[in-house]
Amino acid sequence: MTNGETTSRTDFIREIIDEDIRTGRFGGRVHTRFPPEPNGYLHIGHAKSVMLNYGIAKDYGGKFNLRFDDTNPTKEEQEYIDAIIEDVRWLGADWEDRLFYASDYFEQLYQWAEDLIRKGLAYVCDLSADEVREYRGTLTEPGRNSPYRDRSVEENLDLFRRMRAGEFPDGSRTLRAKIDMASPNLNLRDPVMYRILHAEHPRTGNAWCIYPTYDWAHGQSDSIEGITHSICTLEFEDHRPLYEWFLQALGIYAPRQIEFARLNLTYTVMSKRRLLRLVNEGHVRGWDDPRLPTLRGLRRRGVTPEALKDFTERIGVAKNNSTVDIALLEYCIRQDLNRRALRVMGVLDPLKVTLVNYPEGQVEWLEAINNPEDPSAGTRLVPFTRELWIEREDFREVPPPKYYRLSPGREVRLRYGYFIKCVDVVKDADGNVVELLCTYDPETRGGSAPDGRKVKSTIHWVSVPHALTAEARLYDRLFLKEDPDDVPEGGSWLDNLNPNSLEVRTCYVEPSVAGAAPGSLYQFERLAYFCVDPDSTPERLVFNRTVALKDEWAKIQGKT
Repeated sequence: MTNGETTSRTDFIREIIDEDIRTGRFGGRVHTRFPPEPNGYLHIGHAKSVMLNYGIAKDYGGKFNLRFDDTNPTKEEQEYIDAIIEDVRWLGADWEDRLFYASDYFEQLYQWAEDLIRKGLAYVCDLSADEVREYRGTLTEPGRNSPYRDRSVEENLDLFRRMRAGEFPDGSRTLRAKIDMASPNLNLRDPVMYRILHAEHPRTGNAWCIYPTYDWAHGQSDSIEGITHSICTLEFEDHRPLYEWFLQALGIYAPRQIEFARLNLTYTVMSKRRLLRLVNEGHVRGWDDPRLPTLRGLRRRGVTPEALKDFTERIGVAKNNSTVDIALLEYCIRQDLNRRALRVMGVLDPLKVTLVNYPEGQVEWLEAINNPEDPSAGTRLVPFTRELWIEREDFREVPPPKYYRLSPGREVRLRYGYFIKCVDVVKDADGNVVELLCTYDPETRGGSAPDGRKVKSTIHWVSVPHALTAEARLYDRLFLKEDPDDVPEGGSWLDNLNPNSLEVRTCYVEPSVAGAAPGSLYQFERLAYFCVDPDSTPERLVFNRTVALKDEWAKIQGKT
């Protein structure tokens, strides 16, 4: 797209941008940004924001910035900065040479703060944090003026400069905007602009001991960068009048702020505070645990940026908060992996089959399709031998109604192989089935019988002598209820944690996956999609279950 053209996609944000271009606002420019705070790892909600902001810039031939709003050194770490850069790049967003930090603007923000003091629009306040809250009032009662609100310009400048020089302890003073303590918008009741924090900053070290609040830095950072459309989530709607007040009071360039609904998912928590608690208390294995909605966790689980893009485009951009069914995300993941994942055979719950009429020591190499959705993926050869592993659930000694898989006297088809029939069952001393003795029909290689007889079931298998032993991590939803906060009075959202959200099994897989690199994507035929985990070694592969083959969203939509 070029400036002045509209996009093929429509939503209320793009409609606003189209109108701004039509009227010549911002000279037809479109310049967006993604401004994360580096106090945690990004999650799928951030992916929605990245793809929205970058997508708009790309659609309109505009620019996109990545900017860290790094104004709180007590919660921010270089680890988070590095991870966010990697995650945004993984999503496919390109900020070119426009990587910025709010800390780049600390000196300018400080000078602007002095400007407001000189204009009588900011003052140094000695109230404690608790006193500031007390004086602030409530939604139904106006606030009270600070007893320090009427300090002279000279005294305020002196105190503010001494705050910067490090003369005062943490929390002893703040710089506040002088707006309106009776405003119905609590954000306009003399908000704090600077607080004293003797803390080392990841980028500026100990150069500063006063730090701007997010509300003071955010709008001005957008102004400095020439952002045209400051796209935020709905919780910033009530902050917009404050951002506009700051920009007007300073008399500087003002972007247009537009708010949209943040992403909420069933069976999921998105709060950084809650995610941090899950990690710190050991409910999950780290920020990249595949059960978390973090981008690191999703990537480790085998989710691709293309699946996330499809998901964010399907849910669209709304003005009102709502909760999206996680089955839609799983549907998008499944649709994406169906096109790209190689098919292999793996057995998660093995039961041994011995073909009593198959020659001992013989090995046949059968041709198997790598991906029926992608002919260019070609084929592979899988070994077939006298001893095989099959899934335990593919056999029933006493089959229930409409069960068409293997049972005594019944014939089934082996995927890419032969028809086999169960002729005997071997049990251990406790009566558990440990082996099936079967016969195979050598005339049915390739899965069809010359005499035209049919079977009703095809099952997968792995050759026992060729099988690779691997670890399968079967991940499920982290919470038992759609709304983790659905608990009795006095309960906690943690009470809804799913105790079976991870099951680890030893499994057997065909030899074609030997040496698979971490991140490799597979469909274990008839079972699920899997991704090779970074914990894998040449000696032992580790697979994470990405998503099941069962399509819940298609069911919900009446597609199956």
